Amino acid sequence: MSQFSSLGSGSATQGWLCWKAPLMMLRRLYFATPGLFYAVVAVRSAMGLGLILAASSSRWPRTLRALGAVVCLQGLSATLLGLDHARAIMEWEGMQGSALLRAGAAVALASGGFIVFAVTQGPSEEQRKTAH
Repeated sequence: MSQFSSLGSGSATQGWLCWKAPLMMLRRLYFATPGLFYAVVAVRSAMGLGLILAASSSRWPRTLRALGAVVCLQGLSATLLGLDHARAIMEWEGMQGSALLRAGAAVALASGGFIVFAVTQGPSEEQRKTAH
């Protein structure tokens, strides 16, 4: 479970860094080349699958599975919509100002904190009893 705690910590750290100083340029690097774009899609999909697999031994299995499914769908939708669409979204986000970026950072920070909370300790006795 420590690797998933690290995943949550990484997401929370990314959210905090983007909140303090929006790192739009770093996000733009994802879309610099098709190879890097699809590598990021693969990592995102793997992270979602990891959350789904880790959910059964967490405090909040249903919520963690749902979060993992959303992360997997982000990777799938990016693949289906393509690199040009992703670049257009990044341009649109850049024109909206820092409020939208900070909202995304808040979501990353909250979801990362939730992942750390959910996987650092296994399910309670009551949750184990109701699961069987």
